[in-house]
Amino acid sequence: MPELPDVESYRRFFARHALGRTVQGVVVPDPTILRNCTSRALDDALRGHRFGEPARIGKWLIGWTDGPALLLHFGMTGFLVWSKDEPERHRHDRVILELDGGDELRYRNMRKLGGAWLAHDESEVREILGPLGPDALAISRREFLDRLSRKRGGVKATLMDQTFVAGVGNLVADEVLWQAGLHPRRAVESLEDDDRVRLYRTMHAVLKESVDKYDYIPRKRSWLSHVRGRLDARCPRCDSPLERITAAGRTTYFCPRDQPAGRAVEARTSRAARRSPPRVR
Repeated sequence: MPELPDVESYRRFFARHALGRTVQGVVVPDPTILRNCTSRALDDALRGHRFGEPARIGKWLIGWTDGPALLLHFGMTGFLVWSKDEPERHRHDRVILELDGGDELRYRNMRKLGGAWLAHDESEVREILGPLGPDALAISRREFLDRLSRKRGGVKATLMDQTFVAGVGNLVADEVLWQAGLHPRRAVESLEDDDRVRLYRTMHAVLKESVDKYDYIPRKRSWLSHVRGRLDARCPRCDSPLERITAAGRTTYFCPRDQPAGRAVEARTSRAARRSPPRVR
């Protein structure tokens, strides 16, 4: 599933190729990708309008024009393609934006999860986004701590709750919790004040570095994500064997030495481990 850094890279790609360009037409080879309009309605709405600076909230990309907006969610397999990089259209190109000058920006999505929406104004954008929380990279420390004070349950489940903050997925959550030294099943209500501040600072730092260096460097060797999912993976910090459990319904990797479980979750963790071995997803 694309996470905030991936979608930010798509937003920059969209801006690089579509900013200031006028839509000559919209081709939708597979109308089932459209979630709230028809192919004709999308073409009628966008044709003749010029794209402005695209926006991103969490995992959503908002392609604003000088009128309506095209909203894209990428699901598990979505991304953008520029026609000068790939002259021929692909069978998985679901929405094709024909721009002035003959170029095309294509939304490709093999499995068709996610989709495309049309919004005529900001109120319709808010309606489509629904109860989505503030962007995880943009949220201030004060707002994060205030929202966290009203949460209950596991800390990983909280981070991945898109109504709490938008954009954190499974991989980013594991990285943040490992760097912050917090067990993924640690109860939010058991966090001390310094734990909460450290969680915010770590989340912001991980996301900022991931976004800033997304196109330029591979995963850092000092990060959990460099070894996450490998057979017999060891902690990059202390060299202890990583453990794998299920948390927030997702396969989760953590270091039992650097991310100790609190008393409130130790029994629950051990019972879950005895019931069934976790599966890799």
